[in-house]
Amino acid sequence: MTSLLPIIDAGLPLGIVEPFGKRLAASNQTLVRHALTDLQVNLGKLCNQACTHCHVEAGPTKTRENMDQRTANRMLELALQCDSLTTIDLTGGAPEMNPVFRDLVVAFRKRGLRVIDRCNLTILSEPGYEWVADFLAEHQVDVVASLPCYLQENVDRQRGRGVFDRSIDALQQLNQRGYGVECSGLRLDLVFNPTGPSLPPDQTQLEQDYKRELLERFAIRFNHLLAITNIPIKRYATYLQKAGKFEEYMHLLADHFNRSAADRVMCRSLISIGWDGAIFDCDFNQMLELAPASLDRPTLWSIDSFDDFVSMKITVGDHCYGCTAGAGSSCGGAIVQS
Repeated sequence: MTSLLPIIDAGLPLGIVEPFGKRLAASNQTLVRHALTDLQVNLGKLCNQACTHCHVEAGPTKTRENMDQRTANRMLELALQCDSLTTIDLTGGAPEMNPVFRDLVVAFRKRGLRVIDRCNLTILSEPGYEWVADFLAEHQVDVVASLPCYLQENVDRQRGRGVFDRSIDALQQLNQRGYGVECSGLRLDLVFNPTGPSLPPDQTQLEQDYKRELLERFAIRFNHLLAITNIPIKRYATYLQKAGKFEEYMHLLADHFNRSAADRVMCRSLISIGWDGAIFDCDFNQMLELAPASLDRPTLWSIDSFDDFVSMKITVGDHCYGCTAGAGSSCGGAIVQS
């Protein structure tokens, strides 16, 4: 069984497949941030769930690894000075569990920025969080909700017993407030990720299947389906290794490297802010503590402007095959046609 050490020592080639950086060089490509439009903010690792595919390793016990008010204030200060930003992507853990969540939403929406809430759905039925659905609708926050399958067995196997029923209830709550309803202005996207070590199927066809099944069985409507590849790091890497599938999965990703996807990966227009104020090229690099190549472990307090990250070379590792395999994968779903 492959050791976890090479994964934790991210940035070093795993020795299983051709190093991702070498593959890029062979195709005459370099990953450089061409613009900064999206700010992805990880508010912390506290979550009411502990999913097998979670690259953040979030869970109910992660009470200390969460953004405090001082860090949130500094992040907000820098963000509101960056004229190129259009989208604030709030993630976690369950981002709604952080006390700064509501203040950040209000501040960003007041400036006219698009705000995305990466919602696990079950938070809506968690005691003390009954306010979530109404708050999101009131401030016109776009919801990107995790639902790895429209079948109960698959969802509960990946995310825990009872999660499917709670997710369906949450989606119905969101529909009742106008989410996913045509012309409401309240956007509801669902996220699919494979339950096993495979690439996602065609996103367009899968979206049709989701819409048909959820509408017929539960009268649920949503806008778009985002098919996201599981990245082989942290908890998902552990899952793969226990199943004896880690090396096989790495080869699957590398064998399906898509040059066109590499040209359009999300890190070319995004930076990721950690709960402690550290800054990374993407959320996956954040979890691996892979600092941007051109700066010495930057934080919100060591920089004067987010504009410093434009035209900067992006740090890569073998986990980057996950975003560039097949149709490609980003927080917005498939990138190109596979």
